[in-house]
Amino acid sequence: MKNIIIGSDHAGVELKSFFKEYLENNDFKILDVGTFDVNSCDYPDIAKSLANKMKENSIETGILICGTGVGMSIAVNRFSFIRGSLLYNNEVAKLAREHNNANVAIFGARMFSKEENLEFLKTFLSTSFSNEERHKKRITKLD
Repeated sequence: MKNIIIGSDHAGVELKSFFKEYLENNDFKILDVGTFDVNSCDYPDIAKSLANKMKENSIETGILICGTGVGMSIAVNRFSFIRGSLLYNNEVAKLAREHNNANVAIFGARMFSKEENLEFLKTFLSTSFSNEERHKKRITKLD
């Protein structure tokens, strides 16, 4: 069973539930950091909670969702151990993992259908870091 952590603001609750059903049916153990309803909440709080729980629980992969994905991207990438990538097609999902070793997949719930976003997630989760020296060198510079 693979561990994954997931969070969304109010705009992403429906997509988060859709993702959770897929993940649970594919042997993932999920830690959900909220939010749990459509009442307005602040995306920076969810992103911070996800980053802190990833670190505390040694969970390597996370998923964040907000309306556009932009707010979550800005918020979560403030943590030095996070490499979050906003996914908007399968090529980006693949390259985010392969070249950038992204560890948080970020989605805009209002930008694409649930099914399209699920395809991006599947690509992200099924792709590994290439481990090529040129990519490792660049990632090291981020620290």
